[in-house]
Order: sequence, then C-alpha cells, then structure tokens
Amino acid sequence: MNLSKLCASALVTFGVLSGTQAFAQAYPTKPVTIVVPYAAGGATDVIARMVGQKLSDKWGQPVIVNNRPGAGTAIGAESVVRAPADGYTLYMTTAAHTISASLYKKLSYDPIKDFAPISLTSVVPLVLVASPKLPAHTLQELIQYAKANPGVTYGSPGNGSPQHLTGALFKSQTKLDLIHVPYKGDAPMLNDLLGGQVQTAFVTLSAAIPHIKSGKINAIALAHPKRIDAIDKVPTFTEAGMSGFEAATWFGLFSSASVPADLQNKIYQDVSTIVATPEIRGKIQDIGGEIVNSSPMNFSAFIQKESKRWAEAVQISGAQVD
Repeated sequence: MNLSKLCASALVTFGVLSGTQAFAQAYPTKPVTIVVPYAAGGATDVIARMVGQKLSDKWGQPVIVNNRPGAGTAIGAESVVRAPADGYTLYMTTAAHTISASLYKKLSYDPIKDFAPISLTSVVPLVLVASPKLPAHTLQELIQYAKANPGVTYGSPGNGSPQHLTGALFKSQTKLDLIHVPYKGDAPMLNDLLGGQVQTAFVTLSAAIPHIKSGKINAIALAHPKRIDAIDKVPTFTEAGMSGFEAATWFGLFSSASVPADLQNKIYQDVSTIVATPEIRGKIQDIGGEIVNSSPMNFSAFIQKESKRWAEAVQISGAQVD
C-alpha cells in the first residue's frame, strides 16, 4: 500500500472512531427504554426502575421501563435483539438469561453472543425455607426427615427457574427423594408454602424475608458465602454442614452486542456511579441483596461461568422447554 492510500485509510479509521466517540458523548438525545422480561412489581422491575429513574435524572432524558414477560425471558430478550443497535434499548434481566441457552430447544437469538454485558448490578441469594407444618428447623433435621419420609415436595416459580434448578442440585447432592412442584410465579408458590400445600422451596431472599421475619415460614439455610444482616440468625449452607452450596439470582444490565463499545462503556460508567450511591446500596440491602457493580469485562466472565453452571443444573434436572 502506498503512502497516500495508507494516509487515506488512517483518516477513514480515525473518522469512524471519532464518530463513535462523539456519538457516545452526546448520548442520549432521546428517551431510553429498559426492557424487563417480567411483570411489574417483581425484584427485577423494582431494580430497573430504581436505576432508570436515576439515569433519567443524570441524562436529562426519560428512561422508560418496558415490561415484556412471557416464554421465560425470551419475549423480552428477543425484542432487545431486534431493536436498533443504538443503545436506546437496554435489557435488565436475571440468571434466567444464562439458563435459557440450555433450557430451550429453539431460540431465535443467542443469549451469550447477541448481548453485551454492561454491568452486574446486584445479587440476591436464595434461601431454603420450609413450611411450619414440617417438623424441621435445621438443615440436618430436614435431611433426616426427608430420608425417613420420601417424597417431600419443593416448590418453584416454574420449570427451569433458578429456584427449580437449585432444588434439583440440592436433591442430587443430598441423594434425597424430593418431588418438584412448579408454579406460575413466586406468589402462588409462596401462598401454598405458607398454607403447607408444598413443604419446602428455594426462594429469593427478597421474597422470603417478610415471611421469615413474621415466622410464617422457617428459614433452613442461606445459599450464600456469608450471612445476611436482614436475617443474621439464619446460617449459610456451609455453616449448616453442606460446604460450598451457593445459589443466587442476579440482576444485570445488557445491551445488544452490536452497540458500539464506546457507548457500552459510557452506559456502564453512568450506571456504576448510580449503583455505588448509598441510596441505591441501601435499597438493595433492604430487599436482601448485595451490590456488585461489576465492569463489562468482569460481568462477561461471570456470564461464561454462570452458563456452564446452569447448563449442568439443567442436565441434572432434566428440564427442557420447547
């Protein structure tokens, strides 16, 4: 390549880079949508709205939460992939996103390749709980009871949910004869747990805390490396004698993979500043969660590990959705 062509090529490259950087700096110039693949009122929706309101204040543009539930999280995810790759459609989702690649036979998108991880904002541990009608208050008591009474039930908000798969892993590791009872969401499952129609469940701490504090359900063990202040008397699985058993649902922000890297980084920087504030940290802790606030690089590495872990759980459980 001669010198003139080399210079021309360099100028074109510089122009493209300068253009994307200028676009990122100007962003946003119109409303931004955060797609949430769940109905309004759940933890994902609450966190998206908390972050979205603060982003709206920071950006001077409306940030609209668009609830797109259905087909697990596939309907919401697909709408993000099909949207223009300009950063004006973001995606707040959970561990279900990494589960879907193994759970569904056919997806119109790739949960890993078609999305760019922006930030893992927070995690909420799962806690193993039992109906007060079950004569077990500790992990060892529960295991002993389940061995003596095969067929103890465990509920979940649906086949292939993190709660279901965590129960399947627990069943596999303890060699207990447990029966999975799937529901259509947390609310009906918790209602039956409170009424004793289902005996045990892995529940997100945010959903379980009010019932644990009121004594309506018994907290057996927390699937987390350390105790949580909100229920500081509840031991971790490791403390209860089952070392290293951990599970959580997480909340992360994505864009489509085609969004320019400079813009992805700008969104991360702005989200990171907001998530780090004492106000947001306190609100997340109030629902039993912990702030993570990871970078796109760290979140990407986390996603790779999660995908492998949940793929193993899906295989153990035998769960599959057409």
